[in-house]
Amino acid sequence: MTRRESRIVAFQGLYSWDVGNIPLEEVLAFSWVEHPAPADDEGWAFARLLIAGTVECKDEIDGIITKFLKNWDFSRLNKVTVAILRMSVYSLMKQKDIMPSIVIDEAIHIAKEFGPDDSYKFINAILDNIKKSLE
Repeated sequence: MTRRESRIVAFQGLYSWDVGNIPLEEVLAFSWVEHPAPADDEGWAFARLLIAGTVECKDEIDGIITKFLKNWDFSRLNKVTVAILRMSVYSLMKQKDIMPSIVIDEAIHIAKEFGPDDSYKFINAILDNIKKSLE
């Protein structure tokens, strides 16, 4: 599985965890994915890391996102947008070996594919400002 595919699976898992109240253990087992996850596959391990790390740091991540919302309340954000932002902020904060531009580009790609119309512009702006604050 490619890194992009891993990010898509992680985004879907985070969305399911948040909206469907699916237990984290079940999300990390990927029983909800059409094709089972081999235990030794690096792509699945990367998706698992993104999900677990994001959930572990959720309160800190949500605080950072909230700080950069202008004229928006966090609770009004679309849940797809929230899942993409959370995963991406986790990567910007904790995965220093991944270039921020890659994290943001991947978030934009996922938003274009799964998010509401033009949500990718909003996500790009928020993540760009967060990236600058973390430099």
